[in-house]
Amino acid sequence: MRARKIIIDTDPGQDDAVAILLALGSPQDIDLLGITTVAGNVPLALTQKNARIVCEVAERRDVKVHAGCAAPLERALVTAEHVHGRTGLDGPELFEPTMALAEQNGVDFIIESLRQEAPGTVTLCPLGPLTNIAAAFRKAPDIIGRVQEIVLMGGAYFEVGNITPAAEFNIYVDPEAAREVLGCGVAVTMMPLDVTHKALATPARVAAFRDLGTRVGSFTADMLEFFERFDVEKYGSEGGPLHDPCVIAYLIRPELFSGRHVNVEVETASELTLGMTVADWWGVTDRSPNAMFIGDVEADGFFALLTERLGRL
Repeated sequence: MRARKIIIDTDPGQDDAVAILLALGSPQDIDLLGITTVAGNVPLALTQKNARIVCEVAERRDVKVHAGCAAPLERALVTAEHVHGRTGLDGPELFEPTMALAEQNGVDFIIESLRQEAPGTVTLCPLGPLTNIAAAFRKAPDIIGRVQEIVLMGGAYFEVGNITPAAEFNIYVDPEAAREVLGCGVAVTMMPLDVTHKALATPARVAAFRDLGTRVGSFTADMLEFFERFDVEKYGSEGGPLHDPCVIAYLIRPELFSGRHVNVEVETASELTLGMTVADWWGVTDRSPNAMFIGDVEADGFFALLTERLGRL
């Protein structure tokens, strides 16, 4: 089977970094056309820098990293340094990347890539706020029908919110973008908190990365030992959720995941529930399904895949 062509749209973030590493370690499954960055976990100046740092750690300076939108479509930016640290990649010893940032804007790269590749052959993989994707669709609506699928990390329903009582961070930061993307007509698969909270980076699973004895393994363990401390304290769990790699793992091993094709709407008006993803899990409305809403993962298989693929780098 041919490797699946993807664009990773991201706001690194430690878990975003692990998702990038998983893609880079899986060339037989993933053909990474490029990385676009967006403001989210930290501002754009840091997310584009962090994406390049991750590529250099993996010794993949050939990957094109493009900077996209610096702010949500219609709102002021909300960031998450309280989770990811001042740099967004706190934990390992960081460095100034030497690989150049691509000159082309990330939104324009998404548009150009979808126009150049055959229709239905490019999957978009947003790991942060959906600003770049929505901006590309607004600017070039002709590309919407050329997208194979959108597989994103974002949203929550039974697990409710992690940035407000009702909303997951990625959707909350740019709810208008999320609403537009979910309503665009493209096949969407969502990795909400409902599934990512079952992918826990326990001490033993983090130790397995360090035990690889490689730069990538140590870098990953250092990141997760910092990143997971926030959620362990918050949720009282054995380990923190590893959100974004679920997107890439789903493309490689979809059998590890299960969910339902349901309607998902995004709240954009209420101050109380802004950014909430309202999933019609029980089919109680007449709204048409617009997303595969993933609810479960075989966690041991997920972490085995991560460890194996990161071990190749």
